[in-house]
Amino acid sequence: MPRWKYMKSRLLIPIFAVALPLMSQTLQFHYDMRHSLDAARNPKNYPTLYYEYFKGDDSGSFLLKMQSDFTGRRNSIGQFYTQVSQSFRYWEPKICLKVEYSGGLGVTDPGGYGYYLTNTFSLGCAYPFQWKGGFFNVAISYSYTAFTPPSYDPLFSIYWWKGIWNYRIEFCGDVEAWTQNRDGGNGTSPSGTGKAFYLYGQPQLWMNLNERFSVGTKLSFYYHILTEENLILLYPTVAVRYKI
Repeated sequence: MPRWKYMKSRLLIPIFAVALPLMSQTLQFHYDMRHSLDAARNPKNYPTLYYEYFKGDDSGSFLLKMQSDFTGRRNSIGQFYTQVSQSFRYWEPKICLKVEYSGGLGVTDPGGYGYYLTNTFSLGCAYPFQWKGGFFNVAISYSYTAFTPPSYDPLFSIYWWKGIWNYRIEFCGDVEAWTQNRDGGNGTSPSGTGKAFYLYGQPQLWMNLNERFSVGTKLSFYYHILTEENLILLYPTVAVRYKI
C-alpha cells in the first residue's frame, strides 16, 4: 500500500475564535484540480465535501470536522476523514491544554481494496495571540500514531486568520510540521525504517458574498506525504462555503 495512505490530513481550525466567544458551523464544497496540474501523480480531479462545527471561548474550544473526498469510481466517496479536538484553560496564562483524535477510511481504484487512515492521538499545548490585526494559534503536541510498532512524534502547528477590506476578504490557513515512522507496519515502505520529516499546509482565501455564502480557493501543499521524493507538491481548489 502506498505510504501516503497512512498520512493524516491536517486541518484548519478557525482561530479567530480564540479572541471572542463563538459557535459556528460551515459546509464547504471544493473542486480539487490536481490532475489538471500534475496528471502523472494524480489520476483525476475530484470534489470534496467538508463539514465543520466549532465552539470556542476564553476557557477553550471544541472542533468537529468531517471530510469526504469523492475520489472513487463515478465520483463515489473514496476517502472519509474525521477529527475531534478539545482545548482547555482554567488558569490565568493564555496557554491551553489540547487533546485531539483523527482517523478515517478509504478505498482505492482499480482493485477496490480498503485502507485505514491510521488512528492518531495528540496531547499538547496551544497559545493563541493577536498580531497586526490577525489572529494566530501556535501549538506543540506529542502524537501517538497506531502503526505497528507505534510512532511517537512531535507535532508543530500554526494557524492564522485575518479579515481584509472590512472583512469582505478572509485570509486563513494552517501549516503543520511533524515526524513519523517511514513504515506504517506492513513492510511496504520503499524507504525502509526510521523517521521522516513531513510538512503540510492549507492557505485559504475567501470572498464573502453575504453573511452566509463565500467563494474562494484552498492551496494544499505537501512534503513527503504523497511522494517520498524531496518535492513540495502544490494543488489548488475552487470552492464555495456556506455558514450554517
